Amino acid sequence: MAIRAFAPGSVTGLFAPAPAEGGASRGASFAIRDGVVVELEPAAERVVTVDGEPAPFDPVERVLSELGVDAAVDVMPDVPLGHGFGASGAATLATAIAANDAFDLGQARPELVDAAHRAEMAAGTGQGDVFIQDRGGLLWTVGDGVRRTVPTEPVEYATAGGIATGSMLADDAFMEAARRVGSRGLDALKSEPTLQALAERSSEYVDATDVATPFVEREIDRVEEAGGTAGMALFGETVFAVGVDGVLPNRTRVAREGAKLLAVD
Repeated sequence: MAIRAFAPGSVTGLFAPAPAEGGASRGASFAIRDGVVVELEPAAERVVTVDGEPAPFDPVERVLSELGVDAAVDVMPDVPLGHGFGASGAATLATAIAANDAFDLGQARPELVDAAHRAEMAAGTGQGDVFIQDRGGLLWTVGDGVRRTVPTEPVEYATAGGIATGSMLADDAFMEAARRVGSRGLDALKSEPTLQALAERSSEYVDATDVATPFVEREIDRVEEAGGTAGMALFGETVFAVGVDGVLPNRTRVAREGAKLLAVD
């Protein structure tokens, strides 16, 4: 019997790598209602497709391997893959949840989230997207842990392509700038930040780290000219905006809930 699961996409507006002397990375991200559905069915071997077409999907294959199961998984994204929406993390987390149900593995939710995170890290496709997609809402790192809120205003976005996460994480100049600017931006967020505050800090971040592409710069300018506020999804050639209506082609909201099983017709 096929099992379906859904995980929301996620957008990271601020990212500060771990300090050189040690510690954890920090960030501010929000889950969106657009995401990824997977349909999983036990099979004789591991097979992954995207919208029914065979496609390599390393983190999904890795999480199946870690869980010790063989299955056919069809990944059905509502957001483009590799554009800064955490689609690989969403697919991996949804796969873990579906496999747990399909094979009656009996693993607790935190174990499944950790398995999906390890698969993402090993594949080099994400840093911590699954933790956002597990809970939903807007999450940000402070000195004593992670806090969460659920903004209600609409979010618009536009995307032109992907930026390889691995190449950014391997760029020493970017990482040093991101560490400095990201930490400053996160420290400046209020105790319960708004999406507007995050977009403002994100815009400052992309300027200071020189990560913006011409497309990103142009779309941020268009939003600001219309009276809104925009930032960049890390890492993708993608802009998110609040305070505008119809300026960017796609419109969504922050997901209130995290990944979950779906009923199968």
